[in-house]
Amino acid sequence: MSKLRDNLIVKLLLGVFLGIIIGLVSNETFIKGIITIKYILGQFIFFCVPLIIIGFIAPSITSLQSNASKMLGTTLLIAYLSSVGAALFSALAGYAIIPNLNIATNVDNLKELPEIVFKLEIPPLMSVMSALIFSIIIGLAVIWTKSEKVNGLLKEFQNIMLEIVKKMVIPILPIFIATTFAGLAYEGSITKQLPIFIEVIILVIIGHFIWLALLYGIAGLISKENPWKVAKHYGPAYLTAVGTMSSTATLPVALSSARKSEVLDKEIVDFAIPIGSTIHLCGSVLTEVFFVMTVSKILYGELPPFSSMITFIILLGVFAIGAPGVPGGTVMASLGLITGILGFDDSGVALMLTIFALQDSFGTACNITGDGAIALMLTGIFKKESNTQKIK
Repeated sequence: MSKLRDNLIVKLLLGVFLGIIIGLVSNETFIKGIITIKYILGQFIFFCVPLIIIGFIAPSITSLQSNASKMLGTTLLIAYLSSVGAALFSALAGYAIIPNLNIATNVDNLKELPEIVFKLEIPPLMSVMSALIFSIIIGLAVIWTKSEKVNGLLKEFQNIMLEIVKKMVIPILPIFIATTFAGLAYEGSITKQLPIFIEVIILVIIGHFIWLALLYGIAGLISKENPWKVAKHYGPAYLTAVGTMSSTATLPVALSSARKSEVLDKEIVDFAIPIGSTIHLCGSVLTEVFFVMTVSKILYGELPPFSSMITFIILLGVFAIGAPGVPGGTVMASLGLITGILGFDDSGVALMLTIFALQDSFGTACNITGDGAIALMLTGIFKKESNTQKIK
């Protein structure tokens, strides 16, 4: 029984269940307290994320030595190809499926969440992208200058952040998830928007799992390892992403999940998982492509031209790499593409944001789980190179 209570998956599921119940029975006064707690916890989590990125990526780069620059370029290429491939797959499915759907369009009359009781601002020391770039620059510079003192400091900082993740961040995640679902239940997103959620999201989730199966299959071929030995550890990370709707908030659990796999190189894990949570958004772009096509059909009576979708997809892959790993980050970063290339007006943007927000958690979960496949690919590519160098 104690093992069950300590199981992170159980805690996360309990957080979802209790959050929905609390949200459905809460009055305005009580929900104010709930969303205030959510705000404060979110502030703390997002404050820690840039530090976690620095703590894991910079030391992992220094450990990789001569492979660091090559691995960074390879990771960027894999992340971009994965996102563009997922988007193309989604577009083809959209042209085949969306014309046959009867999608409800009424998503109005949601209850408005009250203002939080007070705001405890805990701004991060830097943005996620700034932390990522800083980590890469420092890591590479340490290799080039062979600075042993800075290298030692980075490794000490990594140990410190690992303890913060284990003893502070992960324990509060179930509470953060509970407060998130309480807010969704209170405003009515889970009930009033259920028809759209069921009709479209299920199709998208199926697409997520098809793409993940393809990614892990490719990773297995490259690494010559059983991809299930990685994927089986990703349950807690998947559920955390569903609950937090944020890749950055899920990063601590994703690191913990990947480190449990016996086939992944730990140094590569510490590099690939943090950077993947920032630049690899295959689930989000797959979803966005399907949804922009759906909204176009709803509001404008037709699907976007294929030539416009190709242009949109190629650029979306670039925008996704720089999108913030926060709820709705991908669609917010690409609003210029939605209006400029696809010609959406204000109504189209509003409906797009609404529907995307409903599934954002599942897209995030796909992103996070896909990072494990990238880590397996990198392990296969660079572990073989490392072994060859040792033999020589």
